[in-house]
Amino acid sequence: MTIEYDEKGKFYTDVVKKLPISAVIQTSTHLVRGMIHVRQGERLKNELERDEKFLAVTQAAVHDVDGQILFTSPFMAILRSQIVWLMPVDEEIQEDGAHDNS
Repeated sequence: MTIEYDEKGKFYTDVVKKLPISAVIQTSTHLVRGMIHVRQGERLKNELERDEKFLAVTQAAVHDVDGQILFTSPFMAILRSQIVWLMPVDEEIQEDGAHDNS
């Protein structure tokens, strides 16, 4: 890691802080649930528009067409061109679609 200082003493590093966002990702063949990491202060859309071949997903669970988990992995790289749709998951929304008002 490098640290650079400007003339006012402000420092800059190579470290990029990212916030984890729970998401559901539909690829051309599977449904993936996991965490996508978005740069602090940016939108999920910005992360999707990056000029990188793969999208990193942590705590990934790959589901078949019946919703059964095929496998899980602490890290998965998904080829961006295979993503059909993606949506963030609101932690307060339950599986049946009802909001948790507790």
